[in-house]
Amino acid sequence: MLLELTALTLAGIHFGTPLLYYYYLKSRYLNKPWDIKIDENYKPKVTIIVPTYNEAEFIWNRLDNINIQNYAKNMMEVIVVDSASNDGTVELVKKWSSEHNNINLKLVEEPKRRGKLFAVLESLKHASSESSIVVFTDADAFWESDALDNAVKYFADPSVGAVTASIIYSNDKTIENVYRNYYNTVRIAESKVFATPVHNGPFLAIKAELLGKHGLPAFPGSDDSSFGSYVALLGFRAIQVDDAIVKEPTRGNQFRRKIRRAQHLLLNFLKTKSYAKKIGVYRRVKSFEKIWGVEWWLHVVNPWLLIASALLLAMSMFYASFTAITLLGIGIALLVLRMYRTWVTQQLYLVIAAVRNLWTREIMWSK
Repeated sequence: MLLELTALTLAGIHFGTPLLYYYYLKSRYLNKPWDIKIDENYKPKVTIIVPTYNEAEFIWNRLDNINIQNYAKNMMEVIVVDSASNDGTVELVKKWSSEHNNINLKLVEEPKRRGKLFAVLESLKHASSESSIVVFTDADAFWESDALDNAVKYFADPSVGAVTASIIYSNDKTIENVYRNYYNTVRIAESKVFATPVHNGPFLAIKAELLGKHGLPAFPGSDDSSFGSYVALLGFRAIQVDDAIVKEPTRGNQFRRKIRRAQHLLLNFLKTKSYAKKIGVYRRVKSFEKIWGVEWWLHVVNPWLLIASALLLAMSMFYASFTAITLLGIGIALLVLRMYRTWVTQQLYLVIAAVRNLWTREIMWSK
């Protein structure tokens, strides 16, 4: 009975904490107006950075998509930083640029592949000093035509340091969109409190002044969420907005992609704050500290409660416990429900990622 009670308690905490957090944020903050000065007429110069490695399948459409943005072309520049692709990506970028003289495109070719972080840091050296905003994006993302326009207007408020878009997956039938509905609700509501610590690689805009003054977190595994969290830890608002929409395809090996993403998320919560403190730029904002604490728990600790609960019930089964067998059976049967199945899968990704992070020093996705 002790094993079963402990298992039920852990499972209750595991499922109850994110549900309570979700409904609290949704009911209290999601529909509140932004406490931000939003100016539709704010149109500064923007630098868009696209890191590539063997993206020949996507890069032409990606550049076309940037080109159709409802933003003045003379106020945009695009930097494609290529990490030694061998599939013709560079040649396609050059060809596209030669056919589109209406947009300023710079191609930066790295002699060898060193990972996304190195590529991003290298590309920043080539950004125009006139740019007020730097937008990082992926080669396979698709922005709605007004995404850039809608995101930039939030930077009119001096308190805003970073803006990330809301993501939906191109295939509406995928279970990823089930999780995204939960995800987007939480991120937008957190943003209305102050900031969200989880940001999206397909569209992450950061105020250039902050990049020039404080740079980016440069620890191994630092990625999109670390960039956004770093801005919030500097004391600026790092928000996800609901009117800048990005579509992302579910491509390639989904298991490897999700594990890689989970590894970066865990490194964000384990390293970004200590990095900001170490270099002396950390500024405590009470409301964000509460958000950070909950998200730290949900990413670093909470997944293990599910594993512990299942293991305790399995141990109890060895004592021929009918209750343990019933509870495990119910847990397995519930996997037919998409939301439950998606949630459990996400937890397993985080657990596997935590184990991989024990020996993975550099996280570089091999395609």
